[in-house]
Amino acid sequence: PPLHIQVPSLEHDGRVTGESLDLIKYIDTNFQGPALLPQDPAKRQFADELIAYADAFTKALYSPLISQVAMSDEAVAALDKIEAALSKFSDGPFFLGQFSLVDIAYVTILERVQIYYSNLRNYEIAKDRPNLERYTEEMNKIEAYKQTKNVPLALLDAAKRHLKIA
Repeated sequence: PPLHIQVPSLEHDGRVTGESLDLIKYIDTNFQGPALLPQDPAKRQFADELIAYADAFTKALYSPLISQVAMSDEAVAALDKIEAALSKFSDGPFFLGQFSLVDIAYVTILERVQIYYSNLRNYEIAKDRPNLERYTEEMNKIEAYKQTKNVPLALLDAAKRHLKIA
């Protein structure tokens, strides 16, 4: 039988949007509510750079897990890049200082790799990365985020099955 996969999508004014970040940008631009991207041009440019980097970041962190190596220089460099990015703006603990679309883009992958690396590689991604540690603490104070967080052990079990780890 054919495989049916549901993905989030939005049809508005005859246009269909399906990629998660594109959806959020579209909603942010076309509907009223708190802005998810700041007006400040420097912050907007940095937001675009970080969103463009999200896929490479994800690949860098998943590669050692998939290839079942302990850690990679690429993964460490990716985490260090995120640590540095979190210090670019000093008006808050988030990527652009205040909570934004960039945090939405990164929080889930950071949550997952923290669980995976801690349990599968005995590596704490926030160790010696105070900005990442503070970021995680501040994200965990956001009620809407807490309600959507993954259950760590269920996530870990799924990862072990996917990575074929006993």
